[in-house]
Amino acid sequence: MAGPALIAGGTVVTMNAGREIVPADVLVGADGAIQELREPRTPPPEGVKIVDAAGCLVMPGLVQAHLHLCQTLFRGLSEERPLLAWLRERIWPLEAAHDQASLGASARLGIAELLLSGTTALLDMGTVHHTDALFAAAEQSGIRYTGGQALMDRGEGVPPGLRQATAEAIAESDALHARWDGAAGGRLRYAYTPRFILSCSEELLRAVAERARTGARVHTHVAEQEAEIAAVRAEIGYGDLELFAKIGLTGPWLVLAHAVWLDEDGLAELARSGSHVTHCPASNLKLSSGLAPVRALLDRGVNVALGADGAACSNRLDGWSQLWLAALVGSVRDGAGAVSAREAVEMATLGGARALGLEHQIGSVEVGKRADLIVVDHRPHLPNGDAYATLVYSCRGTDVRTVLVDGRVVVKDGRLQTLDVETVRREAVEARDALVRRAGLT
Repeated sequence: MAGPALIAGGTVVTMNAGREIVPADVLVGADGAIQELREPRTPPPEGVKIVDAAGCLVMPGLVQAHLHLCQTLFRGLSEERPLLAWLRERIWPLEAAHDQASLGASARLGIAELLLSGTTALLDMGTVHHTDALFAAAEQSGIRYTGGQALMDRGEGVPPGLRQATAEAIAESDALHARWDGAAGGRLRYAYTPRFILSCSEELLRAVAERARTGARVHTHVAEQEAEIAAVRAEIGYGDLELFAKIGLTGPWLVLAHAVWLDEDGLAELARSGSHVTHCPASNLKLSSGLAPVRALLDRGVNVALGADGAACSNRLDGWSQLWLAALVGSVRDGAGAVSAREAVEMATLGGARALGLEHQIGSVEVGKRADLIVVDHRPHLPNGDAYATLVYSCRGTDVRTVLVDGRVVVKDGRLQTLDVETVRREAVEARDALVRRAGLT
């Protein structure tokens, strides 16, 4: 349990309804909730631990709503390929070679990078097997984690080690949901994660839709690349989002990664259903997937979050890279400032919280919410003006000084408190070398 703390001396980027930016000290209770935004230099209550934020910005932790922690060990192993070749030639064989130890090592390495750079919550898509290792790593690290087993029951190029019978896949996911959803005091949550339509049967997707209608979160990919869309249409006669809508999978429980190639009907369906989109600008650029229509989504009231996708396709899990690129890609696609700095920060905080279904708990600095907070030292980028522009265009992961999750300090003065970083890195290198050998890749 967290102890009471006072984050003192900073300027708070609240992300509240008024988007107020105020000099204030943030009082965090022993229960991990924000108790008060106090006038600066007010004497602290007795027994409260002081977190020094003098000269810094205090803000909600970043929330990334699409990641593959299982791929952190694959960094640099699948360069310069388009999506389907990237998957079939490298990613799927590597995922099939994972064992419990390598998946745990991959998750710990990714989580260490996320926490050190200010991401406090994430939505993760695992691989097909050993999902318990992901949850165990998240539980140990202190991060706020929502994730699930990747569901795959068919597909061209899917290795036997990643293909499960439909009933087996659903039964295993149900058991994982029962075991992990709500664990660690609610910090860990389960989401059903059918990978994408080319590796999932309609029977499997319908089973997931049934669970969504009883309250489960669902996380999948949609409309990522033109070649993928052509393959989907060749197989089923229409697009992936059309099928999701037909079977009742779209809705406020659904988080869709990428959504690059949406037509007017697709935009309308997302707005109608309240489904969420996670914009992944780095991987969209690197895999040559395209420029997502973020302005059009926002204009239709669709909630948009951000995600780094995975180290195998964007190389860095640093959420600040996604902030920066989201704003720049918006300008390239739709004109200078089409996605404002303030909108980009909202996508990285409240947008992610909404996608996870946690907007009443995290995503802003408000009394009663959980204290998922970061202290960002923006002074290396002085002089600066607007705080949002500074955060988006100047700040980076190395500017994050302190990180709290649920009121617990997990990064202090730039040092991770919950995992030994050198051990994590050593184990990751050893695990990757063994993984590559098992996959038969050089």
